[in-house]
Amino acid sequence: MWTRASTTVSWGRAREAVRTPPSVWRRLRRHRTAVAGLSVLAALVFLAALAPFLFPEDPTEPHFERVLRPPSWEHPLGTDNLGRDLLARIAYGGRVSFLIGVLAVATSAAVGVPVGLLSGYYGGRFDLLVQRLVDLLLAFPGFLLALTLVAVLGVGVTNVVVAVGLASAPVYVRLVRGVALSVRNQTFVEAARALGASDPRILFRHVLPNCTAPVIVQSTLQLGTAILTAAGLGFLGLGVKPPTPEWGTMLGEGQTYLFSSWYMATFPGLAIFLSVLAFNLLGDGLRDALDPRMKLT
Repeated sequence: MWTRASTTVSWGRAREAVRTPPSVWRRLRRHRTAVAGLSVLAALVFLAALAPFLFPEDPTEPHFERVLRPPSWEHPLGTDNLGRDLLARIAYGGRVSFLIGVLAVATSAAVGVPVGLLSGYYGGRFDLLVQRLVDLLLAFPGFLLALTLVAVLGVGVTNVVVAVGLASAPVYVRLVRGVALSVRNQTFVEAARALGASDPRILFRHVLPNCTAPVIVQSTLQLGTAILTAAGLGFLGLGVKPPTPEWGTMLGEGQTYLFSSWYMATFPGLAIFLSVLAFNLLGDGLRDALDPRMKLT
C-alpha cells in the first residue's frame, strides 16, 4: 500500500534521475585549471584595456635621462634603452598583441569554416581538391608559412593579421570537414532533405550548429598560437613596426641587452608566456565543459 511519504520519496528519486545536466558555465567553473587560465587572461586584458588611464604617458616617447634603469618603485619593471617605462609598454603592447590574435583567428575561421563545411558536405572532387591543398599547407610549419606570407606582403599590423590568419585557416578546414562528414548522413539531416530543405538551409540550420563547440575550443587554443606566431615575427623584425609597442618586438629589442639589462627581454617574454598558457588552459577547460561525457573534478 502506497503512503504519502513513499510517494514523495519516489517522486524525489524520479526528479533526481532526470535532473538537467549542469550548464557549460557551471562545468567550466568547476575546472580549476580553466579558472586559473581565465583569471590570468582577465588580468592581462584588464591591464591592456585600462592602459591609457593607468599610464597616461606616451609609451613611444623616449626619455634619455632614465635609460636602462632597473626595476624600482618609480618604474616597477624598469626602463628600456630609450628610457620608456617597460610596464607601460607591456600594457600598451598587450592591446596590439591581443588585437592581432583576435583578428587573425577571426580571419582564419572566416576562411576555414565555410570551406570545411562545403568540402565535408558535398565531398567528391571538390573535397579531394580542397584536402590536397590543405595537406600541402599543413606540410609547412605554421610559423614558416606566416613568415613567408609576411615576406611577400610586407611588415605591419594588417599584414601580420592576414599572414597569421591564412596560416591557421587549414586547421579550421580540417576540423569542420570532419564534423560535416559525420553529420551529413545523420537521420535529422536526411529528414530535412526529404522535406525539401535546400542545401544552404541544411548547412546553416543543421550542420553548422554541430560545428560550433569544436570551433569555439579550437579558436580559444588558436588565440594563443596566433599571439605566439605574431610575437615570433616581431622578434625577427617582421612584425609590428617600432616604436609601436608589441611584445614580440620588445623581446627582439631586449635581446641585445640580455646580459646587462635582463629585464628588457624577461618581462615581455613573461607576458607572452602567461597569455599563451592562459589561452591553452582555458581551451582545455572549454573542451571538457562542452563535452557532457567528460567528468570534471
